[in-house]
Amino acid sequence: ALSAGQAPSPGTSFPEGQVDSLLSIISSQRERFRARNQELEGETLTLQHTVHALQSELDTLRADNIKLYEKIKFLQSYPGRGGSRDDTEQRYSSQYEERLDPFSSFSRKERQRKYLSLSPWDKATLSMGRLILSSKTARTVAFFYTLLLHCLVFLV
Repeated sequence: ALSAGQAPSPGTSFPEGQVDSLLSIISSQRERFRARNQELEGETLTLQHTVHALQSELDTLRADNIKLYEKIKFLQSYPGRGGSRDDTEQRYSSQYEERLDPFSSFSRKERQRKYLSLSPWDKATLSMGRLILSSKTARTVAFFYTLLLHCLVFLV
């Protein structure tokens, strides 16, 4: 019944030799799975160590790049030196500035926290205010629009 792919009925009994052979097959399969599981756990552990080592190396390289940018900025401060900026310098410029001023990053995080705690109506009002106050043309348009609305209300 087992070789034909049919499930044995509950009342069917197996001969003693067949039970021992099934038991040995299942035991060997369990041992193979256990060994494979241990191999995979070992690989996972080595990969985690590799990721951790690469992350620490990445952090070290970023710190080194920021220090190099600081030296470049210092050397460019001398008079008569050309001030050409490339992609690499621009990428590390913001990280360098953040490292110099921890208060600005704290202030930015606090502003973000306060903005997230606002109600949706307050967020919309703040966004509209920022939009209107962001440029001279937006302020001019808003002024004349408000003036037009007031004149319309007074006329009505």
